[in-house]
Amino acid sequence: MAEEIKSVDAKVEELEAAAKKYASKDTVISIGGYEFTPAKLMIAFTLVSSLLGGLYGTFEVYKDYMGMKKKIAEYVTPDLTELYKKIEVLDANTSKMTEYTNNIKNDLKQDVRRVEGVVENIERSTKTDQRMTDGSVKETKRDVDTNMKEIRKNTDDSIRDLNRDMVKNQKELQAEIRALRGEIDSKIQKALDNPLSK
Repeated sequence: MAEEIKSVDAKVEELEAAAKKYASKDTVISIGGYEFTPAKLMIAFTLVSSLLGGLYGTFEVYKDYMGMKKKIAEYVTPDLTELYKKIEVLDANTSKMTEYTNNIKNDLKQDVRRVEGVVENIERSTKTDQRMTDGSVKETKRDVDTNMKEIRKNTDDSIRDLNRDMVKNQKELQAEIRALRGEIDSKIQKALDNPLSK
């Protein structure tokens, strides 16, 4: 038992001596023909571990880059032909609607001109017969004026209704076109923001 205690004490003394020898700032350790102090060894160890960490990080970045490159090479742009076809149909419908309302407006204008021409003819003919039929002409003129006001009012109301319907239809069509364009822009933006998603 006493021998064991002595051997333990001897080991402790050896360790203390080694610690004093290698922990001293004047201690020099020779490795591969190069002499290092403990401080230089710590700096060298720090530099080597930083270098290895940097190399590992570079390897990970390169690996991610190669994976991204492969995904980009395999990326297929989305098919937007259906959306473009819908926009073409909406544009065609808008053109037809505009043409239709313009035709109605032109027809109404022609009807008003015809009525005005008829009224003018009646007025001319009544002026020639005015001396003989002064009372009846006044009454006829009054009726014609009333009818003209009603016709003009009805025509103006019809044109106003048609214009209101045309504006409403054009707004609805434009809203649909804007919605489709927004949908296309959103899909294109999603494809540009995340080209790797399918």
